Amino acid sequence: MNIMEKDMTKGSPAKIILGFTLPIFIGNVFQQLYSMADTIIVGKFVGTPALAAVGSTGTITFLILGFLMGMTVGFTVLTAQRFGAGDMDGMRKTVGSAALLSLVVSLLMTAGSMLGMRPLMKLMNTPEDIFADAYTYIMIICAGIFAQVLYNLLSCILRALGNSKTPLYFLILAALLNIVLDLVLIISFHMGVAGAALATVISQGVSGILCLIYIIRKVPLLRLKKEDWLPDGHLARIQMGIGFPMALQYSITAVGTMMMQSSLNLLGSMSVAAFTAASKIEQVVTQAYVALGTTISTYCAQNVGAGDIRRVRQGFRASTLIGFAYSILASAFVMTGGKYLTYLFVSEHVTDIIGEVDLYLNCIGYFFMPLVVVNVYRNGIQGMGFGLLPMTAGIAELIGRGVVAVIAARQHSYLGVCLASPTAWVLAGGLLIGMYFYILKVYGKKLGTMQAEDTLGRKKHSPCNI
Repeated sequence: MNIMEKDMTKGSPAKIILGFTLPIFIGNVFQQLYSMADTIIVGKFVGTPALAAVGSTGTITFLILGFLMGMTVGFTVLTAQRFGAGDMDGMRKTVGSAALLSLVVSLLMTAGSMLGMRPLMKLMNTPEDIFADAYTYIMIICAGIFAQVLYNLLSCILRALGNSKTPLYFLILAALLNIVLDLVLIISFHMGVAGAALATVISQGVSGILCLIYIIRKVPLLRLKKEDWLPDGHLARIQMGIGFPMALQYSITAVGTMMMQSSLNLLGSMSVAAFTAASKIEQVVTQAYVALGTTISTYCAQNVGAGDIRRVRQGFRASTLIGFAYSILASAFVMTGGKYLTYLFVSEHVTDIIGEVDLYLNCIGYFFMPLVVVNVYRNGIQGMGFGLLPMTAGIAELIGRGVVAVIAARQHSYLGVCLASPTAWVLAGGLLIGMYFYILKVYGKKLGTMQAEDTLGRKKHSPCNI
């Protein structure tokens, strides 16, 4: 086994989770630099309306790319489970199947998103003064879907094998490239929002190609044979049974944020610009929770594959405590000094924008602990092989965010928009905690029986079939 690949079925759960999470967190922050560099450079060198144009597409981008991210994570859950079970031949077959499924979905998503983009933006009340720039930006992002999927899939495969560091290195290089391309295309070539979008797509494609080269040269476990590429209907159904519910989970969340964005768009481009700047600050800070979710998904998948339910419980406990400790620091930061980062994004109308930025950051700062629960328990349950069940938490998020967004739209209330996400986190978090205890109670004995059968050398069962 390559030293970069890690067996998460042995050793201290807390140390493993923390060590695996840190590179993902750093990588996620650098990934945010893709959009942050766009936002900062566009806001500074193109203007506040252009900043609002890029920001107004954020929820649509999340809808599309979030779906694809959830899909690739879900497709590789079985990869981590078979790796944890020591079934390397089976693991390689899951990789080939995931690649084929991802290619098909990428082609369909590219065509569908580009054909339906204009009516979707009109439905979302995108302001007329920023519509043209917003449409240009998001169409280029959609045209580059394959580049996004390439990196996401390959990084998920590496993480399924316990390697969270290599994707980080390539993301750092790609983030730096993105900044250089932003400066060149926007400032030197005066390409505006189109230059920002092109820089993002090119940089993401480079990181995906680097992952591919690394896997070919350095990871013998992933050298697929001809038979690994043959379509396997049974295997594909299992992967789709996990992957598409996880993708829909992201989409359900995105629909709620789109409703929130629609309410925000009614307040004008200045409020959109303020919300955009505040959201960028939030996204950087909350990447720790995303990283914890990615970690616990891989951790649970490997340990369920090994049939060790005791370590699954320990992993949930350790991840929750780590997340709560981080939340105290994150809340203190965003509620005191976070607003001053507004100066990174805009150089005009700062006094009009900074107050609304501060209001949003204070609203979310009180609710970071429920956000820990959402990310850890949803991803952990999905990593155990339960694809559909966590979707109910996504529905709770949609209801909470959607109801508050509708009220905010009727009242033309910026405060209401700011409270939409915290409401969603509380509702979903409470539901996921109950779901976690239900799963352990009902299925804990079954997983324990599977472990005993494996120990005795009898027939192994896939946790995905639970």
